[in-house]
Amino acid sequence: VFGSSHAICYEDRKKLPYTNAVIHEVLRAKYALLVGIPRRCAKDVKIYGFHIPKGTFIVTDLNSVLIDPTRWETPDKFNPHHFLDKDGNFVAREEFLPFGAGARVCLGEQMAKMEIFIFLTSLLRLFNFHVPEGVKKLNKDPVPGLTLHPHPYKLCAVPRGSAS
Repeated sequence: VFGSSHAICYEDRKKLPYTNAVIHEVLRAKYALLVGIPRRCAKDVKIYGFHIPKGTFIVTDLNSVLIDPTRWETPDKFNPHHFLDKDGNFVAREEFLPFGAGARVCLGEQMAKMEIFIFLTSLLRLFNFHVPEGVKKLNKDPVPGLTLHPHPYKLCAVPRGSAS
């Protein structure tokens, strides 16, 4: 799209709707946190008929929104088209909440989005990626810990224009 002399910047995401959709789908489909950061209820509240007393610890499950079958066409599958309209333009979705929501949204959201976009597009511009010879399948199940992360595996990064 840009040629080899153009330095990639965050504004370029508008010219790369599919790439932007892939990044958003990665963040949706492979949500890193098991649950949100615990908070304490500041006052007595009633939500959907349930009484929550002041001082109660609340733990959000934003992952439930990211895989809600009433909000996503194929919640259990990796599908960048969740973030594209019929013409291939990027569409932001209100149910996309991997960084939290409201007053408690992650302060690093914008920086993370910028870094992911610039890092990924720079790598994709410079390299072709493939699994090593003989590898037939990757384990896509997350490894639980403080966060969910992928199993380690090897990947070949071949400079673009290279013969192999």
